[in-house]
Amino acid sequence: MWSSFFNYGDYVILKPEILLALFGLAILIFDFFLDRPHKYWNAITALIGVTFAGIQVSLFWKAAWAHPGFTPYEGFDGRFTLDFFAIYLQLIILAATAIVILLSVKYLEIEEAHYGEYYALLLFAAVGMMALASGTDLIVLFVSLELMAFSEYVLTGFLRGSRRSNEAAVKFFLLGAFSSGLLLYGMSLLYGIGGSTKLAVISQRLSDRPLGDPLAWVAMITLLAGLYFKIAAVPFHQWTPDAYEGAPTSITAFLSVGPKVASFALFLRLLLGCLWPLRLEWQALTMGVAVATLTLGNLAAITQTNLKRFFGYSTISHVGYLLLGVVAVGNGEAGREGLTAVLIYLLVYAFMNLGAFGVIIMLRRKDLIGDEMDDLAGLMSKAPGPAILMVIFLLSLAGIPPTAGFIGKYYIFLALIETRHYLLAVLGVAYSVVALYYYFRIVAVMFMKKERDTVPLASGPGLRLALAVTLGLTLVIGIYPQPFIVMAQQAMRPFFS
Repeated sequence: MWSSFFNYGDYVILKPEILLALFGLAILIFDFFLDRPHKYWNAITALIGVTFAGIQVSLFWKAAWAHPGFTPYEGFDGRFTLDFFAIYLQLIILAATAIVILLSVKYLEIEEAHYGEYYALLLFAAVGMMALASGTDLIVLFVSLELMAFSEYVLTGFLRGSRRSNEAAVKFFLLGAFSSGLLLYGMSLLYGIGGSTKLAVISQRLSDRPLGDPLAWVAMITLLAGLYFKIAAVPFHQWTPDAYEGAPTSITAFLSVGPKVASFALFLRLLLGCLWPLRLEWQALTMGVAVATLTLGNLAAITQTNLKRFFGYSTISHVGYLLLGVVAVGNGEAGREGLTAVLIYLLVYAFMNLGAFGVIIMLRRKDLIGDEMDDLAGLMSKAPGPAILMVIFLLSLAGIPPTAGFIGKYYIFLALIETRHYLLAVLGVAYSVVALYYYFRIVAVMFMKKERDTVPLASGPGLRLALAVTLGLTLVIGIYPQPFIVMAQQAMRPFFS
């Protein structure tokens, strides 16, 4: 019994998560020995941990790529799967976490909140996110989700002296607890149907049940309701603008990317690995949610004056585009392009969104929060470099070539056309025009309005490196996307061989 429990191969595939957890614990210990001027060593330690984990995940990818007949490794009796899908998303999660750590150093210094717990919680959240990408068991997925979620709640309220931060954390926690209850209820029904917590077994039991089975319907609807909250889809989006506005700006950047990638990993695992026999049902439901999410996200963003709330609604609109890709996935074998499109979109969205938040963080200075749209007034004349960077990131978010955002939207629209969802494709293009309008509101403020102050923007080596990386990837993926498309196509293989 003990030899089967301590299977060496099972723990090898968990090495990246184990490394992150160990480095997180080390930060909590060594933070006590660091005085205030040397707190930046917490960030360096966290970066080293993420780098080691990234190297290990890259070695997994290299090993899998070198074997054309690579068979996914199923550890812990099929409850944890290492496949191209998991490795691909884990690489995005680690890259996003590393960039957020770089963005955080200067921001926390200005906020006078440079505590080791911040970086430890980032690493613990990353552990949960990575496990979500690999989990193929309901218990593993739920525990991983809660590890990620509780880290997010604490990080959202990390600025203890800020009333906005505390309020955002409480709202986020209460709504998150409600959504977790819905998700857990759906999972319990699936367990009752399948007699197992393994996704593959539940999928087989669902396929054996009659069409229109009411218990399967209730399980699917409650499960999807909990998932829609996690990805910030309408009508479960209410927490997003408030949490984004109240959280520390570096954490807002983190919430907008890392947990979104992980939540979509969970979403896709459950839809494709568990609820596939009900694909016609969840495809129809997702279609309506996608249209509602696109509509509200785009129209609400037009009226926003707070930058973080603005990007909250922008995130909701991008979730709508991702859900359009999920709708295409529901077309069986014809939907393989839809899954590829979703995976590409998750990659490009991570870097262009983090880049935009990097510029917003530069606006934070002593006695100036810097999260209102008017705080960007005259940025082109005061700091041309950051202004040009913001324009590039906004163009990418709007889907204008030759940026990465164009590649993401192009593949979403292509997948919709190939699966004959022509009306959805037209709707997506129409809302892209709306998005171009509200993103260019920011451009107009930067170029047309007179600057409000002459105080230099915040800067630091970590912030500059993060902006350089996000800019480089936003342009490289837009100009030469082929290697990244091939990676996304490989990541799609576990579901559409």
